[in-house]
Amino acid sequence: MDVRPRLLDTLSALRDRVDAARFPLPLPGADRARRNRAELLAQLDDYLVPRLRSPDAPLLAVIGGSTGAGKSTLVNSLVGRRVTEAGVLRPTTRTPVLVCHPDDHHWFAGQRVLPQLTRVWVPAQSDADEDGYADFPDDEEETGAPVRQLRIECDETLPRGLALLDAPDIDSLVARNRELAAELICAADIWVLVTTATRYADAVPWHLLRTAKEYDATLVTVLDRVPHQVAADVSRQYAALLGAAGLGDVPRFTIPELPESAGGGSGLLPGTAVAALRDWLTRCARDPEVRAAAAGRTAAGVIASLRSRVPALAAAAAAQHSAAVRLVQRVDSAYRAAADRVRREIGTGAALAGGAFTHWHGYPQDSTADELLTALTDALATLVRSAAAAADEQITAHGLRDPAARAGLAPRDPAGAAHRIDVAARRWRRCLEEIAEEEAREARTAERGGIPRPEDIAALQAAALLGGRRARSAGETLAETLGVHGALRLRDRGGQLLDDCVTRTLDTERDRRLAPLDALDVTPEHQVQLIAALSVLQKEKER
Repeated sequence: MDVRPRLLDTLSALRDRVDAARFPLPLPGADRARRNRAELLAQLDDYLVPRLRSPDAPLLAVIGGSTGAGKSTLVNSLVGRRVTEAGVLRPTTRTPVLVCHPDDHHWFAGQRVLPQLTRVWVPAQSDADEDGYADFPDDEEETGAPVRQLRIECDETLPRGLALLDAPDIDSLVARNRELAAELICAADIWVLVTTATRYADAVPWHLLRTAKEYDATLVTVLDRVPHQVAADVSRQYAALLGAAGLGDVPRFTIPELPESAGGGSGLLPGTAVAALRDWLTRCARDPEVRAAAAGRTAAGVIASLRSRVPALAAAAAAQHSAAVRLVQRVDSAYRAAADRVRREIGTGAALAGGAFTHWHGYPQDSTADELLTALTDALATLVRSAAAAADEQITAHGLRDPAARAGLAPRDPAGAAHRIDVAARRWRRCLEEIAEEEAREARTAERGGIPRPEDIAALQAAALLGGRRARSAGETLAETLGVHGALRLRDRGGQLLDDCVTRTLDTERDRRLAPLDALDVTPEHQVQLIAALSVLQKEKER
């Protein structure tokens, strides 16, 4: 493979688009999209981009498999000494171990591959266990979160140009180990899948095999711990399964069941048991054509897989945006209906009822302007509260059938809504009193009969705005007091003030319900940018 800067640039751009994509709403398929996104980022960051930038870097063979398959024993046996822990306790491998030739150490000491893992090295022999093996428990950051580590070992018995990586179990009971195992496999030039004579038909390793086939990765399988008595039958059955899955050309190696295979053994198999696999790996590292074919096939397979994987992410992003638009439309519709309801009730004079109606009839003999204005302000708040509550109930009823509503909408807040609406109604009253005072000054300047009091003008204006036909006399009184032009001007200003109050108050409640969705940043750009970046990559690949 040659270094192609333009291809690397397009891959980096695509990687940024994948990283920006988000699938926060709990839609069908969202979990899978999140896993696919994480896997794709891992392959781009940990394998594809580093491999294309450094075609001459050593091949990385990741040894993966199910719990107890013998991965660590296999790595120890290939190296010829105990470099990774093998035992009966599960999970055994917590911190992955990478073994390479000393001359290749610089390729892995930095962050070229697996940049998210902190490098650690084996201490001096005096600091190791009595058997010469140093155990490294996972450290923790100051936050308490575990630090993900990669142990680096060097050994001259490995050929130059080849590194072995012992990965955690792909079916570990510890979720963090499973995720790390998947990430390490995504960084491999060669996938070495280890299974046993009793578990070669399990679902988990076959899922890994099918994934390898999908990506056209360079794959090797090792059938471990095969009893001599059934070796031929098990090997034949395993070969038949591979052939049926379209993997008949995958190199297969069989390791017999030996005393050293047991968990209590030394962790080393006889050299003859792993000689065939060691020779195959050595040939991959030393033969330029075989080496280029192994790395090139995996890299080309990952690039080819982008043609289906990126559109799948784009489709998931489009589904997220569609669900977000649906939520916004539903909430907008409910609150528009609430605003229409309030305006309709104001037009029919529904606010002039109960205590407000009593004060209106008692004004000015038995009720003061302040009492009437207070009652009308409370009535307005009640109308808006009732309409907002109806909108919330409608939204909640729809949300029970829509999983996106759980993450995209804020929960109902009746007490908080009542407080905010009351504050808005009182603010409307203050503004109404201010314009009433302005009109009162205008009336004094015009020297009309009597000196109108601002509080009376405000109370009459509130009654005219909220009382409908029941308060027709309020408008007539204002016309007599302020003049026709002053009364009309006050009516227009007050009406606009009232409409703004209703609109702003309900918009505030709507925005509160939609605030979580706004914070999720679910936009159509994610889909568009993913497809555009893939298109540029395909053109560059063809060029």
